[in-house]
Amino acid sequence: MIRPAAVAGQFYPADPSELRSAVHNLLVQPSEKSRALAFMVPHAGYIYSGRVAASVYSSLQLPAKFVLLGPRHFPHGERFAILSEGAWETPLGRASADTTLASEIKAAFPLLREDMIAHAREHSLEVQLPFLQCLVPNFTFVPIVLGADRFDALESLGRALAQVLSLHREEIALLVSSDMNHYESDAITRIKDRKAIDAILSLDARRLYDTVRLEGISMCGYAPAVAMLAAARELHATEAKLISYATSADMSGDFDRVVGYAGIIVQ
Repeated sequence: MIRPAAVAGQFYPADPSELRSAVHNLLVQPSEKSRALAFMVPHAGYIYSGRVAASVYSSLQLPAKFVLLGPRHFPHGERFAILSEGAWETPLGRASADTTLASEIKAAFPLLREDMIAHAREHSLEVQLPFLQCLVPNFTFVPIVLGADRFDALESLGRALAQVLSLHREEIALLVSSDMNHYESDAITRIKDRKAIDAILSLDARRLYDTVRLEGISMCGYAPAVAMLAAARELHATEAKLISYATSADMSGDFDRVVGYAGIIVQ
């Protein structure tokens, strides 16, 4: 099964050489790189959120295996959707699904369902692949998108992911794709985003879940982030760091209707 690129030419360049140049131009050379159990990066068009995402990718020693968790933006498909086989195409080539790891995760969390419909048009995971293709040749991954928002189910998913990852001797990173608050003023968005970011930095899955819902924060990937934090707790994470933050106003100059972007690592 081949999952074709859905947003090439929209969120990122469709020409392979232009895409590779775009990614490398966004990446920076940090003084040192660290390892992380998990990290969160945005998924807007590269012109808006690419530098925030690249700041995280640049700061990490990346492994060769990933579990990608993102939101299901469209109301189609399963609430817990996985694709276990085949490859995903981008202009840079094909990225292979890790069938063995996916099977282990499905066995640990039976609510996951194989579903191309939920993944077919979803951009949140796709836009991460060119970064990984440039930085980690021949990586493999497990793609999961979530259309669910019950805390107990998200917590159970996180525990299942931790259970599977803890049994592997090789390093596997959890990659969460999420933008922050949507389509309010820059001032309001920064206030709301800070509350959600502080919850993530506290490594408290329940706090993030409650903060987003009670404060009306339209963080599209809060469900994947909740699952990630639940997994991080089980994997004995000790800290989270905010690497970069911006809003779309930083690029567009429109401060009336913005989207927030945060890059965070969990160690």
